[in-house]
Amino acid sequence: MVGYCNVDCARDKIEQKSTSDECHYLRPFMISWVSKKHNSIALSTAEAKFVSAACCYSQLLWVKYQLEDYSSIENNIPLYCDNTSAINLSKNPIQHSKAKHIQTRYNFIRDYVQKWVFDVKFVDIDHQ
Repeated sequence: MVGYCNVDCARDKIEQKSTSDECHYLRPFMISWVSKKHNSIALSTAEAKFVSAACCYSQLLWVKYQLEDYSSIENNIPLYCDNTSAINLSKNPIQHSKAKHIQTRYNFIRDYVQKWVFDVKFVDIDHQ
């Protein structure tokens, strides 16, 4: 299983909200994809990417639990993101002063990264 996430920051010209694009693969097959406008306005690109990664994680987590019903356990699931700041936010449990405004509902991904359920990796925009 693997996930890819990308975000278009402030795509909505009226509300200034970002839009996340995600796709989820099980082996070579795409099993789901999402394109969704965020509920809140991101104050930085890193925040928008972090929120996008959290949404992608939640979908991958749901698929992981479904696969466990069929005795297929997946761990260390890679999620590819093109923003190193968002990757560092997901790996570092220390609350950064510039990221403390990010809602706590998105911070659950740090727990899963520390437990090696997910592994956030960098991918450049050309390979997304």
